[in-house]
This record gives sequence, structure tokens and C-alpha cells, in this order.
Amino acid sequence: MTESKSGKFEFGTIAGLLLGIGSIFGSFILEGGALGALILIPAMVIVFGGTIAAALIGTPRDIFLKLPKFIMLACFPPKLNVEETIQIVIDYSITARKGGLLALESALGDIKNPFLKKMLGLAVDGTNPEVIRDIADIEMSYITERHNANASVFSKMGGYSPTMGIIGTVMGLIKTLANAGEDSTMLIKHIASAFIATLWGVFMANLVWLPLADRLKSIHAEEKLILEVMLEGVLTIQAGESPSLTRTKLCSMLPANKQANEER
Repeated sequence: MTESKSGKFEFGTIAGLLLGIGSIFGSFILEGGALGALILIPAMVIVFGGTIAAALIGTPRDIFLKLPKFIMLACFPPKLNVEETIQIVIDYSITARKGGLLALESALGDIKNPFLKKMLGLAVDGTNPEVIRDIADIEMSYITERHNANASVFSKMGGYSPTMGIIGTVMGLIKTLANAGEDSTMLIKHIASAFIATLWGVFMANLVWLPLADRLKSIHAEEKLILEVMLEGVLTIQAGESPSLTRTKLCSMLPANKQANEER
């Protein structure tokens, strides 16, 4: 049974991060810069601490405490196989075609996916198709709202981070200008150091927080497709349509490059 469980490591997440780090900091080194010059603890504390503090202020506690879990979810997304889901629905369609909807009643206890189990159970009970669709739409809308709320935390952090970097830069410039009477060489060095906070703020926003939000949204899109396939499959089974027609309808929900392989 298709279900949301931890899958294998998502290589693209870390590969993209490593490529970004290599491109940005590698270019800096190639231009003659010293990597150690970018490691400025006060600037990093302002950016990281300020971003997390802002997220804590604007995020419900239960969601904020799950941030490490969401990061792990992005790195180890659930195993979702829409083609396998279609085949499972087709198997149920064949069973119903041979023995009627009541023949599926004994199979309900073996279904692990709660959404499919609920929708198929409603169909077996003779619930009106429109009512089934309404119930499914309500459940999917709440799932979407919950997933969007989780992803939005990282989107907000992507907005907070550059602002915290600017705050760090302004603070650094204030300190620099307050000591403007010192040696000019040191003054230039302090000005350069002040902009490191902005660098870290923009870096974290565009290479960590915002990509994490996008990753969670893409995982949700895959999960939603699975739920929609289950719903449409159950409705076709309830309508008494043939397994071949059911397969055709469900495969039409796949990307064009996968439809040819599934329709057989």
C-alpha cells in the first residue's frame, strides 16, 4: 500500500547547497579573498539569532518546534509513487467489477493509507458521490492549509534573514564611523567587515530558507496528486466503470511523458 513514509536521501537538496557554497565562496577565493575573512562571529550571531528570534515571535510554538523535522522531511522526503497508487486502485476496481462494491469491504482493514481507506469505505457504504467529493475536498483543503503553514515558516525566515543582515551591517558601520579618527587602513577593514552580515543574511535566505520552503511545497504537490488519484479512482469504482476506463482516467492525471508508459 502506498503511504507517506521516510524515503531515501534527497541528493538534490545537499547537491544544490554544496554547488551554491562552492560557486559563491569559491569565486570569492578565486578573486583573492580569504575565506576566514567571511567568518565573523558577531555578524553571524545577528543573522542567525535574529532570524530564528523573528520566526519564533511570528510562528505558533508547536510549528516552530517542528522546524528540525521539516528540514529532515526536505532532505528525506516521503516515498510517493503515483504509478503504484494507480495500480492499487485498478486492483480494487477489478475486485469490485467481479464481486460488486461489497466485495471490497473485507479489504478495508488492510488499507494503510487513511485517506484511501476513508474514501473507499464511504463508497462501500453507498454514500452519494457528491458527498464523498465534498468530504475529500474539505480534508484536502485542510491538508493544504497545514502544509502551506509549515512551508511559510521558511519563506518568512527567507524574508527576515536579509533584513537581519542589514541590521548587522548598519551596526558595524555605526561602530566604524564612531572610530573614524583611527588609521585609514583599519577604517577600510572595518567597513568591509560590516558588510559580511549582509552577505550571510542574503546567503541564508536564498540558499537555505527559501529553497527549503520550495522543497516542502513540491512535496505537498506530490502528496496532493496522490490524494486526487485516490479520490477519482474511488469515484470511478463506485460508478461501476471498467478497470480499463479507470486506468485511462487516472493516467490522464499524470504528466504526458508518463501517460504512455502507464496506459496499457
